[in-house]
Amino acid sequence: MGLNTEYFFDSYALIEITKGNPAYIKYVDAQVTIITFNLLELTYSVFQDYDENKAKQTYTQFKECVQDINWEIVLEAMQLKEKYKKRNLSYADCIGYAFAKQKNMRFLTGDKGFYDLENVEFVK
Repeated sequence: MGLNTEYFFDSYALIEITKGNPAYIKYVDAQVTIITFNLLELTYSVFQDYDENKAKQTYTQFKECVQDINWEIVLEAMQLKEKYKKRNLSYADCIGYAFAKQKNMRFLTGDKGFYDLENVEFVK
């Protein structure tokens, strides 16, 4: 996929980008689309790894990237979580995956629970 592809960034991808993982370098300038849960997970990760000030900066940087979800996305996410319950997928990632699918976006992740699902760009 080229950089013209629209991506939904799951929490894993965002955290790896903020940590400077070279595998994610080609996504640094891509438009970021997330949901509130991803913003919360990212902010908490930065808070743990750095400090409150860096967490606030990160929150401010990504808050405009947050998109709303609807009932169809929630329902599809819960069906996905149930179907793959042995993979222990998070609610946030299931909702993000369903959002990406509904919006015809690639789901960017390094979460091994999604590695073989359609519409996933898996990067470690």
